Amino acid sequence: MVSRASFTESPDYMQSLARGLQVLCTFNRERSRSTLSEIATQTGLSRAAVRRSLLTLQHLGYVAAEARHFFLTPRVLELGYSYLSSLDLTELAHETMEELSQGVGESCSMSVLDGSEIVYVARVAVRRLMSVALGVGARLPAFATSMGRVLLADKSYNEVSAWLRQYTFRPITAHTVYKTRALRAEIQKVRRQGYAFVSQELELGLCSIAVPIRSTAGQAVCGLNVSMRYSDNVQAVAREKMLPALRSARQAIEQAIARSGWKPLVSRSAYG
Repeated sequence: MVSRASFTESPDYMQSLARGLQVLCTFNRERSRSTLSEIATQTGLSRAAVRRSLLTLQHLGYVAAEARHFFLTPRVLELGYSYLSSLDLTELAHETMEELSQGVGESCSMSVLDGSEIVYVARVAVRRLMSVALGVGARLPAFATSMGRVLLADKSYNEVSAWLRQYTFRPITAHTVYKTRALRAEIQKVRRQGYAFVSQELELGLCSIAVPIRSTAGQAVCGLNVSMRYSDNVQAVAREKMLPALRSARQAIEQAIARSGWKPLVSRSAYG
């Protein structure tokens, strides 16, 4: 496989497409409307390159403008929906996730691994625990999340080593495990016990426990978690109440996968 760095120098690399996607990715909850100058600052691209990208995106219907400000249109949802509708796994899991969330009285989520991050593909929210709103398409650093760790635990020793070398990790809270040796130990622990518990590593007051969802071939295709507020006995509650419920939900989802004949759209290596 050609590395990302070397591919950008190849004749197959489309710089204009990359720039257009870079411009699209500047819009988020905090920056829903931006000027050309603001986008140029965010991306590091020239104003001329940003202008061409914005005008092309506007022509295609993905961006609209009002005075000096640009903003996304609902058409961008088609890009994400194409992935989710082809995934099918979210449909197979939705009813079970609803039952899981109602049963434990907490929010539950499903995500896949994409490079250094997890991407939410399904979520049933009971209450908002994090300072940022989470929904389908939200991204979080994989190394500090329970779902990220169960997906990393499915990788081989060499794959984990390559993953750890590829990215730089910094503490998010005082509880974050971020040094390479400690992270490797955590991933190995998750592999042995079959689940991941993370306490206040991503945000103070937030804990979560996750298990992997496997395809019929035994590949961990996504992580399933339950999140909860921190308390003195939260780890015991997670292990004694949440974990059995998660395992039961996993079994139901994996049985649905087997009945449907669903197979992952991408290979194991493509998840990062």
